[in-house]
This record gives sequence, structure tokens and C-alpha cells, in this order.
Amino acid sequence: MVRTAPASAQPASPAPAVVVMGVAGCGKTTTGVGLADALGGVFIDADDLHPEANKAKMASGRALTDEDRWPWLHAVGAVFHTAPDAGTVVACSALRRVYRDLLRTSAGRPLFFVHLTGTRELHAARIRARTGHFMPPALLASQLATLEPLEPGEDGVTVDIAGSPDAIVEAALLALTSMRR
Repeated sequence: MVRTAPASAQPASPAPAVVVMGVAGCGKTTTGVGLADALGGVFIDADDLHPEANKAKMASGRALTDEDRWPWLHAVGAVFHTAPDAGTVVACSALRRVYRDLLRTSAGRPLFFVHLTGTRELHAARIRARTGHFMPPALLASQLATLEPLEPGEDGVTVDIAGSPDAIVEAALLALTSMRR
């Protein structure tokens, strides 16, 4: 999914490139769309960039390996070269530090990460409630085991997903605003 904000929503000053990250069911797409709208930017869902083989593998309940992920992560990083300079928001799991480092290198520009976190139970309930997605609930445990939270020195913020979508977007925007000062 690629979504562009209306011209009237364009901000006065350039907004940073943002990656909304986290495990399945954390609300990456909902938050990403909200951030892109608020920033007057473009939203890109990295799930759309997965090769069909990756989607089929996950749909069958098998976790991706790093070998499955590397080409996909390069493709995700490359979207920043063709996306507008301001306000680009990408929803991407970016579970490990090495994946985020690859995205930073591939993007060729600074990235700000919004790490969405919640309880295992909340993630599982959200995954079970959604329809039409290739990611089955059985893979949540694998993603949680792989997850490496943001570390000191990584530009970003961690936001709890227990709040409303608007509150989550607002918390991310507040962190972005603080970072830009």
C-alpha cells in the first residue's frame, strides 16, 4: 500500500523518514498511515515488497530466515531513494538491529524508528482479529524471539500500543518533534 497525503497537508519544514517497526499485530500500518497523514508524506507498507515465496512461507506457518529477509530488506531500504525527501513513512518489522542497520545503509539518509510494543496477548488478539493477511498467529512467538528492541544510539522512540491509534500517532509525533529541535 502506498498512500500520499493531499498537497494541502504538506508541512512547512521537511519531515524525517520514518520506519514504524515491531512484531505482527502491533499496528504498524495503522500508525504508519496516521503518521504519514500528519507529516503530509507518503506511506509505504513493506509487506507489499515481500516476494511471493516469502508470503507463501509465512502463510504456511514457517518463519523467515535471514536469507529470506536480506533481499526484502534491501528492497525496503531502496524505496527511500524513490520516495519524497520529506515525510516518508514505511511500516516494516525491522526486528533486529542488523536489519535496521541495513535499512539505514540502503536508505542513504537518516531514519527515525517508531517501535510499537505491547503484550504478547494483545499482539495475538490483534493478529487473530485481522483478515486477509498472510501472517498467521503461530508465527508471533518466532517474531518475539527474534525482536531486538531499539538500542541506545538508534534514533527512535518506543511506544506502547495499549492506547488508541490516535494516542500512538501523537506519541510518535511528539518524539519526532523533540528529535528535530
